[in-house]
Amino acid sequence: MFEKCQEVTKWMAAFEGKWFIAGGWAIDLHIGEETRQHEDIEVAVFRDDQSLLQEAMTGWEVQIVENEQMREWNQMERLELPIHEIHAKRDVQELEILLNERNDDQWTYRRDPDITFPISHMHLHSEQGFPYLNPEIVLLYKAKHTKEKDEQDFEAVFPRLNERQKEWLKQGLIQCQPDHHWLEKLLR
Repeated sequence: MFEKCQEVTKWMAAFEGKWFIAGGWAIDLHIGEETRQHEDIEVAVFRDDQSLLQEAMTGWEVQIVENEQMREWNQMERLELPIHEIHAKRDVQELEILLNERNDDQWTYRRDPDITFPISHMHLHSEQGFPYLNPEIVLLYKAKHTKEKDEQDFEAVFPRLNERQKEWLKQGLIQCQPDHHWLEKLLR
């Protein structure tokens, strides 16, 4: 179980910054089992660690998404918002890396910098030892363009969220997506 996460741990071994498995895999790691098929695997890193990321990705073909187009990441280039998505390939290995914002000791939501989370509480690890992004943060990102797989993730992890996690997600949605249908369940 979680073989893809094990592979990512090996790939990220050269990275000296803090990283987390993100997306649907983070939801499944929080639950403790694979609940659905995953098309890809995503890793979250902090934007200010991108030079460490470039060092760790030596030997990989690395591209960024800019204006919905893929282009090569120039080694001398510092990526700034709105650029946040990096795709790395080596042989048959593929990894999507998502740059996350932080301000001192706070993770900051790139879509609304008023939404923050203490980095000191971003230390979740699966039973296998894989670091993963907090599920409430993952769900906040998934809420923008909710697809069927995001609905599956929400339904699967909701019963496993504690009251603090539910409250943080509820407040984040109220602030940035007050009409999102997940609020119906979070407001009960």
